[in-house]
Amino acid sequence: MPKKVTLKDIAAKAGLSPASVSMILNRRSIDRFNAETVEQVYAIATELGYKSSKEKAYALVRPSNTLIIIICPSLFNPFYTTIIQGIEIAARKQGFVTSVRTTYWNTDTEKFIMEQARKFNVAGVIFAMIPQQPQLAYQLSKYLPVVAIGDRRSDLELATVDMNNFTAGQLIGKHLTNLGHKHVAYLSTTLNDQHTSRVRRYQGLEDACKTAGTKLSLFTQEITSDYELSHVEVEYSTGYELANRCLDAAPETTAMVAINDMVAYGAYNAIIDRCLKIPDDISLCGFDNIFPSHLRGVNLTTIDNSLTECGKSAFKLLQEEIASYEHHGKFEPITHVEYKCRLVARSSSGTAPKR
Repeated sequence: MPKKVTLKDIAAKAGLSPASVSMILNRRSIDRFNAETVEQVYAIATELGYKSSKEKAYALVRPSNTLIIIICPSLFNPFYTTIIQGIEIAARKQGFVTSVRTTYWNTDTEKFIMEQARKFNVAGVIFAMIPQQPQLAYQLSKYLPVVAIGDRRSDLELATVDMNNFTAGQLIGKHLTNLGHKHVAYLSTTLNDQHTSRVRRYQGLEDACKTAGTKLSLFTQEITSDYELSHVEVEYSTGYELANRCLDAAPETTAMVAINDMVAYGAYNAIIDRCLKIPDDISLCGFDNIFPSHLRGVNLTTIDNSLTECGKSAFKLLQEEIASYEHHGKFEPITHVEYKCRLVARSSSGTAPKR
């Protein structure tokens, strides 16, 4: 009968104390160890065939199982990089490492990444947005912890960090209507069911405008995943184009609301290039409150969603699922954390001009 592998065996091979090995394998005070040490201990435990005191195989103890896959559309928009940094702040304190995979909203790429995550049995997957293929993400969650960040959906049986984009749209709408705006335009990149946050922001804005008797015009631009991949500045250029289209087609517009701050920056320059003043002639708002929106010369009115904290919470939910598996042999993913959005009013929005 083969000898049972003990913590001392792992410790001897790793050059650590048994107490340190125990803390790493049980994820207690793991932040005192660097990621390389944690990886080494997991690798040795797997190599030696270590089992817990309950004689249950340490299913999560293997080199790849300190790895978290983060799936996001792209890295150019600071919205996603801020969320990712929040995830990494929390993950590295607990000895996890991350790998960021981009999809550019390509469903085949998203599917491939999920397949690879399951194949290599990583520690878990965090979507920095709502998955485009919820059913595939749900199937993956039967084998790995999966967490998503974005609007909660009835068809999404996953742990989520919720952003209430409908309320965000309402806040912007009420802000503009309270300033007397009667003609508002919404500028958006591709608007369909695969982009829940964009739709919900529009619906919230529409609700506020309808309540106030304000006309809302919609200007959208369809963008393919291939185009997004090959054009780094796609959101900025889309905002520029849509703002010009709005000014030509609806010159009565006194306020524009961009789907996000990046699109708003493009609209900002288009308005200035038309020799119009912000906010004297046109008020401009965005969503997400990414860092450049604070800068002088921009001062964009926008919605803050506590992006860094959302990232941290996403990791915490993932860790709770890992703990659930270790203690109960199954994942319990239906958990939700919601962050309240808040309006950040800056100098890009003002009283509606008299025309």
